[in-house]
Amino acid sequence: MQDKSLLSSEILRLPSQVKMISVAFFKASITLQISVIASLLLAASASNFYQDVDQTFGDQRFKILEGGQLLTLSLDKSSGSGFQSKNEFLFGRFDMQLKLIPGNSAGTVTTFYLSSQGPGHDEIDFEFLGNSSGQPYTIHTNVYAQGNGGREQQFRLWFDPTTSFHTYSIVWNSQRIIFLVDNIPIRVFNNQESNGVPYPKNQAMRVYCSLWNADDWATQGGRVKTDWALAPFTVSYRNFNANGCVKVPGSSACGSTNSLNNDQAWQSQGLDAKGRNRIRWVQQKFMIYNYCSDATRFPQGFPSECRGSRF
Repeated sequence: MQDKSLLSSEILRLPSQVKMISVAFFKASITLQISVIASLLLAASASNFYQDVDQTFGDQRFKILEGGQLLTLSLDKSSGSGFQSKNEFLFGRFDMQLKLIPGNSAGTVTTFYLSSQGPGHDEIDFEFLGNSSGQPYTIHTNVYAQGNGGREQQFRLWFDPTTSFHTYSIVWNSQRIIFLVDNIPIRVFNNQESNGVPYPKNQAMRVYCSLWNADDWATQGGRVKTDWALAPFTVSYRNFNANGCVKVPGSSACGSTNSLNNDQAWQSQGLDAKGRNRIRWVQQKFMIYNYCSDATRFPQGFPSECRGSRF
């Protein structure tokens, strides 16, 4: 092995240009290491199910995998399963990627929704109603305010939601609620308190997700039952993002926003011209039920919010 003192003296005798290159290479190496460390820290601070949610029911049917990046819920004849966010929020944007049950999912309901607790609760629902093999899923949406729901709209999807992950989002601010699929708006529920329509704005809500059996109503009005020979049924969740106003424990106020990129666009988010065109396309092509068009259900006249602006 070469003596270190000889090696040092040889370096000192190097031409100045070579020494400058060596210093530049050293600086570049340090910069690269810092960049890699920063990227790892950002990844570590991204959504992680271990940190963000608590199991609500289902025992071993609830599983967190891939270091917290993937969560699966299963359903068998004994029980379904579910989880909730650790934080409560008063307004925000909430995104979740789901891959739904493939094949015969009749009788099953997969959910992603916001809800407060207690009497007169508020709730904003995405529910995915399973179907027989080869038949499309139904997306069931609803809005509850002060304990009153009954504001259902249902849609088909323009893709197979069982073969890959897709993003489902709820934007909830003081002006409106927007439901989105892969960032395409499918429904808007506007704040029409000025017309006497209750709107969810005072109760903080958690994010809830679950998988459960509802074969008394979920598929074709309950005519098609769950085939338990195919159990367990499994749905997958990933990339949960809750970018909103986090409720301060013991208070009705918000203490902070919870966002990696500090993007607060959700606070006033609405639909631009492109968004309005997209929602018209969805509602013309894929909407299969709208309570605001159900004259049999409302023979005395539609609810007052149905007469307002849709978008």
